[in-house]
Amino acid sequence: MQKKNALMDLSFEFALEIIEYSELLEERKQFIIARQALKSGTSIGTNVRESQSSESLADFIHKLKIVEKEANETEYWLDLCKHSRNYPDPQHLFDKLLQIKKLLSTILATSKSKPSNQ
Repeated sequence: MQKKNALMDLSFEFALEIIEYSELLEERKQFIIARQALKSGTSIGTNVRESQSSESLADFIHKLKIVEKEANETEYWLDLCKHSRNYPDPQHLFDKLLQIKKLLSTILATSKSKPSNQ
């Protein structure tokens, strides 16, 4: 039985939701933002999954820092949508992204406080 991983679950759910949002943007012919949000938003989950096979604690932290960067980029694209006229409201995505960022922050803080065997 596989151990439950909240960050993997949340990032996977977020990826599914960002796909739907990006498709909605594309239906409205808002292609550039749709592609950028899709790319960074799905990258969050990709990098979380990749972190699960890290070679060391330092590698794990490095991979999660990439997740943090992708989350920040995704937040930027969603913020543009939020403040642009004629874009659908991405608030539900902000809410899920905030959950991811909080959990990520906790994991990073805990990981950084562990002694490393480099």
